[in-house]
Amino acid sequence: MKISIFNLFMIFSIALQSYAQNNYKWFDETLPFEERADLLIEAMTLKEKVAQFLNETPAIPRLGVPEYNWWNESLHGIARNGKATIFPQGIAMGATFNPDLIQEMTTAISDEGRAKFKIAQAMNNKGLYAGLTFWSPNVNIFRDPRWGRGQETYGEDPFLTSKIGVAYVKGLQGNDSKYFKATACAKHFAVHSGPEELRHSFNASPSKLDLYETYLPAFEALVKEGNVQGVMGAYNAVYGDPSCSSEFLLDELLKKQWGFNGYIVSDCGALGDILKGHKKAKTVEEAVALAMNAGVNLNCGWVYQNIQSAIDQNLITEELVNERLKQLFLIRFKLGFFDKAESNPFNNVTSEVINSDEHKDLARKVAQQSIVLLKNKDNILPLDKNIKTLYITGPFSSSSNILMANYYGMSANLVTVLEGVTDKVSLGTSLNYRQGVLPFNKNLNPLNWAPKVAGQVEATIVVVGISNEIEGEEVDAIASEHKGDRKDLKLPQSQIDYIKELCEHKKGPIILVLGTGSPVSLEEVEPLVDAVVCMWYPGEQGGNAVADVLFGDVAPSGHLPITFPKNVDQLPAFDDYSMKGRTYKYMEKEPMYPFGFGLTYGQTEFSNASGYLKSISKKQDFSFSVDIKNTSKVNFEDVIQVYLVPEDTQGFLPKYSLKAFKRVELLAGETKNISFNISNQDFYQTNLKGEKAWIKGNYKLMIGNALPSKRSLKLGAAKPIEITIKLK
Repeated sequence: MKISIFNLFMIFSIALQSYAQNNYKWFDETLPFEERADLLIEAMTLKEKVAQFLNETPAIPRLGVPEYNWWNESLHGIARNGKATIFPQGIAMGATFNPDLIQEMTTAISDEGRAKFKIAQAMNNKGLYAGLTFWSPNVNIFRDPRWGRGQETYGEDPFLTSKIGVAYVKGLQGNDSKYFKATACAKHFAVHSGPEELRHSFNASPSKLDLYETYLPAFEALVKEGNVQGVMGAYNAVYGDPSCSSEFLLDELLKKQWGFNGYIVSDCGALGDILKGHKKAKTVEEAVALAMNAGVNLNCGWVYQNIQSAIDQNLITEELVNERLKQLFLIRFKLGFFDKAESNPFNNVTSEVINSDEHKDLARKVAQQSIVLLKNKDNILPLDKNIKTLYITGPFSSSSNILMANYYGMSANLVTVLEGVTDKVSLGTSLNYRQGVLPFNKNLNPLNWAPKVAGQVEATIVVVGISNEIEGEEVDAIASEHKGDRKDLKLPQSQIDYIKELCEHKKGPIILVLGTGSPVSLEEVEPLVDAVVCMWYPGEQGGNAVADVLFGDVAPSGHLPITFPKNVDQLPAFDDYSMKGRTYKYMEKEPMYPFGFGLTYGQTEFSNASGYLKSISKKQDFSFSVDIKNTSKVNFEDVIQVYLVPEDTQGFLPKYSLKAFKRVELLAGETKNISFNISNQDFYQTNLKGEKAWIKGNYKLMIGNALPSKRSLKLGAAKPIEITIKLK
């Protein structure tokens, strides 16, 4: 029998690895990971070391080091790696206001990740997207609705983003005292939120106030509270230094002030931007030195191919190489890559978890809790399942693409809105469907019967939106003329015109279902339709979740994690990173839909708030309670929100600051007393120097189920209740 050279090589490599595992101390599981990493690095040649700094790392058979690719994605499910459960997009996770549910979701994601990793390893698939070092979550602040990647975030508020982000990390990384189930990576550090076209050369110079009040808190929370093991440096520069060579960001803030002890990875190609986009280095070796000295451990890209040359030119030392490499191997040790499979409890997971019925049910639950009811004229919703005639139409009514967003996995269980509604209504319902309009362009055929069908039915559901073809990363949004960003906030004109035609012919109510990852201006069409339901990019079970809400099996309970402006004219310049005029905290103009807003099929009433006229001193927490009553005959869940509102903003304090929230289940007619504790630290606010300060004065704590604004009340939110306090 002939044996190929390749097979001989494989046999030889396996033999070497077996020898290493039986003879080298770094495989001794009784030793601390730190010591094992030191022993391994000490045994490596310099040539072997420098080859380990790119995301695709080669094996070192003589030392038992396996090949590994660090680049993996899990934004809302295992991505780009075959079959996996597709959960709702990040912005939808923010709309749940439910960190516990998101931690449950990411526990499921990491279960699938572990199972898929075991199978991939068994078939010797050690390539791209098949590992356990996931480059998620995206905790950048969605400061401008035009940013195409804002859909990946948890919205515009640092507090909400921190809570959802920490929950994401905890679920993904697991709770074992020795091993990680997988590792998360907070990205993109820092001050990154578009425009996509400028990200490789743009320099952000925010005020110290904005930096510490808005752009950094979520990253700090993920490090200090979530123990996140990875941080990804951004493409853009901050205060003149590229993020991936900024000693201020990576060394002073991340490591020294926050105590980060994980690994730092560049965004893909970002080290090349030090040289080409930002022009902060004249040679690639200088770019290597700038990044490595600042703290970058791993290069997604090509620049770290030149580490040896940088050493030869005395720009960096082998000692620095050892220091940066140790952190990478510590991650691999903590994932159990050098230990017996039975030693790591997370290896007990089996392939049955991958896209299991349990995980599909969980995806449906997350989608249900993320759906936001924005309008419900005359309580048109919920619809009756026994409706006699019903029409579903719109460019995304039968679209699976609208479910998936970006950075998605693959599933054989994608449920469109058409399919979800079809499965929900009575078998006797005369259900009609026509797409009616192209998503982004006018119909080529001038003849179109679809609008007229709205005049023949009891109700019409029209599913519109934008999708990942219009908004996303610069290299992915193939229908975008602006490299993934949006020039305005309107729906495509073809969809606006079609909605108007439907309304001209309608017999019964028009229910508009909106698929989007960002705020959409509905100025032209909102007055014409009877109900507006925002489903976001709802994942593989999105169609079922939408049908659950439309027909009342589940009352809507999502709340907006980002302000919906009336139009693009309400926004500052896209490339202006000042927070003035942005988000619910600083916006002066009346929005279309405020942050935190979301209707349901009943009404919440607040009363009996404890703690009036309290004076609070430094080091003093403040506890209070409030009665919440469901005044309707419908069971529902609501999100109770607590905002700090200063009597005098002094020209720089936020008009409102979210300080606490709770998702509460209320049965029909039920009253609950809900308690909150606002810690002393939560009363500290950022001053103009970027410092946390105790700023004396009169404040209100306003408790409601939306931003406590006149606009929220006008749209149907509950009247908030106030507690007057004084910081002294």
